[in-house]
Amino acid sequence: MERLALKRLIKWKQKKDKKPLIIQGARQVGKTWLMKTFGASYYKKVAYINFTNNQEAQRLFETSYNVERIISGLSLLTEVPITFEDTLIIFDEIQECEKALNALKFFNENAPQYAIIAAGSLLGVAVKHKKMSFPVGQVEFLNLYPLSFYEFLKALGEDKLLEVMLDKNAALLPVVSDKCIHLLKQYFYVGGMPEVVQSFVNVRDFEQVRVLQNQLLLGYQADFSKYTEGHVIPKIHAIWDSIPVQLAKENKKFVYKTLGPTARSRDYESAMEWLLMCGLVYKVAKITKPAIPLSAYEEPIFKLYTMDCGLLCAKASLDAKTILEGNRIFEEFKGALTEQYVLQNLKLFEGFHVSYWSSNVAEVDFVIQAQGSVIPIEVKASTNLRARSLKSYREKYNPTIAIRTSLSNFELNNGLYNLPLYYLETELKKFK
Repeated sequence: MERLALKRLIKWKQKKDKKPLIIQGARQVGKTWLMKTFGASYYKKVAYINFTNNQEAQRLFETSYNVERIISGLSLLTEVPITFEDTLIIFDEIQECEKALNALKFFNENAPQYAIIAAGSLLGVAVKHKKMSFPVGQVEFLNLYPLSFYEFLKALGEDKLLEVMLDKNAALLPVVSDKCIHLLKQYFYVGGMPEVVQSFVNVRDFEQVRVLQNQLLLGYQADFSKYTEGHVIPKIHAIWDSIPVQLAKENKKFVYKTLGPTARSRDYESAMEWLLMCGLVYKVAKITKPAIPLSAYEEPIFKLYTMDCGLLCAKASLDAKTILEGNRIFEEFKGALTEQYVLQNLKLFEGFHVSYWSSNVAEVDFVIQAQGSVIPIEVKASTNLRARSLKSYREKYNPTIAIRTSLSNFELNNGLYNLPLYYLETELKKFK
């Protein structure tokens, strides 16, 4: 499979002043695969170290941060003659070795010629829980997410369809819109977790997709006990399990009372922080007014999403027939699922700050800060273009640009962009 993040890694490689790079992302989004594939494709040699249960590698960083000594030791451990001109050094599961994490500072200061990429499962949670020191300002970051819809299409071999979508000729889209919508529904169900997508590419079996999704969900639940206190674990479970229920409501704001009659926000702060730091959930805060910076106008009211539409389907127990044929159950839940999909697209463009706006009578699903302005985004799950909330917002604030996503074709009318859901990856770039 091709990942868009490879392009960012190539740009990092070409930088003259690059720092060690840390890839962030939830477990099983493909961090290890990405690092190894990048190394194999763009370097002559790869020195790979996984710190999990690797005492030899951990001892290498115990005595000192002398870079040349560490390089010699890494060459011996990996059996790779490391030279800065043509070798990529990979530190995987770096949260297992605090001194290796801090060694990145000394590489950046004393030996910036070496190319180093690191990643770790639950890295942020581990750093906070273990009170680990961190090389602030000495590293760069890359966030890795599940496969996007375009990456999904590429994996399915839909190259011709992508050519039409990427040529930016909106007039051609009606010709292929039915196929795009069908594939988009498949993506809603399958999602973008690499193992799940690869299985679907191989056998096109929706039952196997659900088996793998449930295995991933069980794996995440097993992680809830890592790097946290025992009394927090059931609260993490409670928040995680409540997400489909919260999103199924007409008003999708997160309500703590859903977790229990006496549940209060302050009792769940650590649990919420755990889920956010490990990348399993996305939090979208409500704003009081659409002004820059959006973060200054955010309230402690928010909506909570998962990181992947396929996992949300699995958590909500939506079967493939429900999604693909659009029966009544999907009709009721598709608003939440479509919002989840749109948010994932917005996450691809890290320059966007994402919030949402609501009043007593209206709610706009997302509001982004981009190009020095605030842009409202109304999410429609079908071809119905009635958007009373967005109309109310535009009448009140008169934004220069507004976006409505739907299954209808591209349209621009008096500053209102109607963007087809299946075309978001292309069109959102224009607003970055």
